[in-house]
Amino acid sequence: MKRYDLRHLKDDFYDRMVELIDKGINVGEVGIFLFEVGDFSAIQKSADTVRATGHDLMNSLKFNEVDWTVVVKKVDEATQTARAEKIAAAKIEAEKKAEEARIAAEEKAEADRVVAEAKEEAEKAAADAKAKEETEKAEAEEKVKEEAEVKAKEEAEKKMAAEEASKKAQEEAQAKKILAKEAPVKKAPAKRRPAKHAARKPKAK
Repeated sequence: MKRYDLRHLKDDFYDRMVELIDKGINVGEVGIFLFEVGDFSAIQKSADTVRATGHDLMNSLKFNEVDWTVVVKKVDEATQTARAEKIAAAKIEAEKKAEEARIAAEEKAEADRVVAEAKEEAEKAAADAKAKEETEKAEAEEKVKEEAEVKAKEEAEKKMAAEEASKKAQEEAQAKKILAKEAPVKKAPAKRRPAKHAARKPKAK
């Protein structure tokens, strides 16, 4: 077991730790690495770094209020290679899934866009149809109103013409009546009575 104090390197101890594992520790041997906690991100990063090398992370412990330790066991190169390949395969699989998820998300977004556009077009068509229907209805009502006004005007003109004709007839009748009163009365000639024929005497038998 070997112990290494890396606190003087602050947050830049990862490469030195890997170097010490590779060159300072024998296969199967354990190494203890001491470093500063800092903003606590170094704790997770140190564990990830050990796993990335393919060695065994035995422990990760708090040393004091400001320092932390990780315990690492060095493995042989074959185990390292197998783990590295496994990690690489897992990374490739994760990237593949991420790419599939990205493509699926893009396809879904495109499908949603098409659906949204179709919905928008349908709503627009419905709105246009409704507007056209309302316009036609308004035009029909306006036409009916205009026809009613024309009819009412014609009837009013007919009524006015009838009233004027009636008034004119009354005036003519009144004028005739006045003329009849003012004209001199002519006496009709006396009719001669037919003379009475003398009674005929009956013929003698």
